[in-house]
Amino acid sequence: MDIQIKRGLLDVCVLAAIKDAPSYGYQIIKDIKPYLEISESTLYPILRRLESAHLLTVRSVEHNGRLRKYYSITPEGLARIEEFKQEWSEILSIYSFVIKEERNND
Repeated sequence: MDIQIKRGLLDVCVLAAIKDAPSYGYQIIKDIKPYLEISESTLYPILRRLESAHLLTVRSVEHNGRLRKYYSITPEGLARIEEFKQEWSEILSIYSFVIKEERNND
């Protein structure tokens, strides 16, 4: 898969994981795991990129004597999810066209 496409998909998956409630890194990984594998070394650069793009905010909270970062989605992040839904509709149409040729050959 093209790296740019995969990056965009991972960004939206992370945003979707925090859409309903703030969350922290380990929990985000657990929430995404049933759908795709993502490691900490992949997740944290995504979180930093999304924060820089103002798609999420971060706040630190003490938990068991350590600081835990909680990530919350911004209105811009919610808008990005909606954009993705619109884009995905177009991608599905293209996919249907591509596999149509395969179905016709069967």
